[in-house]
Amino acid sequence: MSKTLVIYFSITGTTKRLAETIASRLGADTYAIQAEEPYSQSDLTWTDDNCRANQEQNNPASRPEFVGYLPDISGYDTIIIGHPIWWGIPPRIVETVVEKLDLTGKRVATFATSGGSTYAQSQTFFNQLLAEQPLPGDVLSSQATLEKWLTALD
Repeated sequence: MSKTLVIYFSITGTTKRLAETIASRLGADTYAIQAEEPYSQSDLTWTDDNCRANQEQNNPASRPEFVGYLPDISGYDTIIIGHPIWWGIPPRIVETVVEKLDLTGKRVATFATSGGSTYAQSQTFFNQLLAEQPLPGDVLSSQATLEKWLTALD
């Protein structure tokens, strides 16, 4: 029996709800990435060039810190990473976490929530970040896209 962990980052609760739905459907465990410095609404005001999220996303070297310890993933066969899409890619804090995990030999899948972006840039991002090719990710914006994505996991 394969064991699955859903790792997710969520500020508004949208990605969290989806991650919990996926975990429930798959009988998976969850791990929420929490920012060491929580994001305020003004940090996410994309129309402000100086907002925190703009500064992080526009700096490929940015690695926002997270709170606590990462889960021990040694007992998991599949790792699912969920995130919102910020400026076409996952928030940099997701990159901080993924870089600290040894995903060697793990089956990795990704999903996102988004108000309008496709998953193309995020897929390229994960293809470059991960040593082993992740399964194709998708923006899960409806029950139909969720069902299609879950079917593709099998």
